[in-house]
Amino acid sequence: MRYSNYYKRLLSKLGYYDYQSRLIYRHLNQEGGWESHNENCRRFILKALDHYKPERVTVLGSGWLLELPLAELSERTEKVFLVDIVHPPDVVSQTSVLKNVVLVENDVTGGLIEEIYSELRNFSFLKRMKSLENIRIPEYKPDFDPGLVISLNILTQLESLPVDYLRSKARIPDEEYTRFRSEIQGSHLSFLKKHPSILISDTAEIFTDSRGQEESVPTLLIELPSGKLAEKWTWDFDLKGIDNYTRRSVMNVTAVAF
Repeated sequence: MRYSNYYKRLLSKLGYYDYQSRLIYRHLNQEGGWESHNENCRRFILKALDHYKPERVTVLGSGWLLELPLAELSERTEKVFLVDIVHPPDVVSQTSVLKNVVLVENDVTGGLIEEIYSELRNFSFLKRMKSLENIRIPEYKPDFDPGLVISLNILTQLESLPVDYLRSKARIPDEEYTRFRSEIQGSHLSFLKKHPSILISDTAEIFTDSRGQEESVPTLLIELPSGKLAEKWTWDFDLKGIDNYTRRSVMNVTAVAF
């Protein structure tokens, strides 16, 4: 599908286009700090591909294709669906020569962005939303057979922009945001469990300050299945200290095929 201009304006309001640009900017500025993570993702996906031997594969959150062994997926399967809410122009160009690769524009949250925006229209600066109880957490439902599903570094990111936007417009207690984030992650996992799936996600961000003191902040709020294949590694997420000059951070990452 192609999103309407109305929906694209919603994405702009939530800052999605800026987020997409920042992602590739961060990758380039880490000067190779992300490459071991990207290689671990590609290697795990190919290992799971050998295990499942699927005819078709659907990648949720394909993004800039940094962590995805797209050429190998295209060679080994009959059809590859790359699903993202907006595909970068470079990706559109790159995939145009791969005849069995299909770009799909879908909101992988199942429509949560529009749900939030519609609910917020009932409030104003003087009358702030004070509860999230009326916001429905939908489940993603593609209109095609996805085959083997790959959730690629998006499980803990699905809530990021919606929560940031809500924080700017509403007055919600932190504990309610935690529940909300957990439900978004749970909805995504519920969809994955209905299909043979590969899930790669960060689980915690570890900050280290100039004195060597560490702080671990969980990013995963639900329990993952054990799976048929599983690996863990560390991602040098902020090796160059772009986010905070006084601290560096790494991500704990889990990959599981189930």
